[in-house]
Amino acid sequence: MDHFARLGLPAALDTDAAALDKAYFARQRQWHPDRFVGKPAPERAKASVEAAALNDAYRTLKDPLDRAVYLAELNGVELPGDGKTIDDPELLMEAMEAREELHEASSIAEVDALAAKTRDELQKSLAALGSLFLANDKPAIRKTLLRLRYLDKFAEEARARRTNLGSNLGKS
Repeated sequence: MDHFARLGLPAALDTDAAALDKAYFARQRQWHPDRFVGKPAPERAKASVEAAALNDAYRTLKDPLDRAVYLAELNGVELPGDGKTIDDPELLMEAMEAREELHEASSIAEVDALAAKTRDELQKSLAALGSLFLANDKPAIRKTLLRLRYLDKFAEEARARRTNLGSNLGKS
């Protein structure tokens, strides 16, 4: 059973957060292991497995990028196995240049500007995915998801760089 079906939701890129929460909590109450404490071992085991599967489904569908990757996989879009490999030369150059720019950033303001640019790119790329899924353009979905993964990782690196610059300022 896929994550959407497990939660009784349509398989869609845009998932209503309130509907996702409502579906998750309703099913989580149904399968919570505490409700099966006095039951036979096979029922307890099933409840445990179901609760874990629900948690995994919820975590995946709650995050827009994870949900997009999952939906792409359901639609037969193949991504690099490790989830981190960039096999697009153009994207690889963009990533290398951005990381160099981040490494050279010497102030929190510079890092914040790079992070803001990345957030904008993330939003634009996520928004573009909807029409790519509708067109079932698997190569474009793949390329966009690889870019989104890179942007997400870069945003994480920018947060770390900002923290590092902030702590170095405190030592001065």
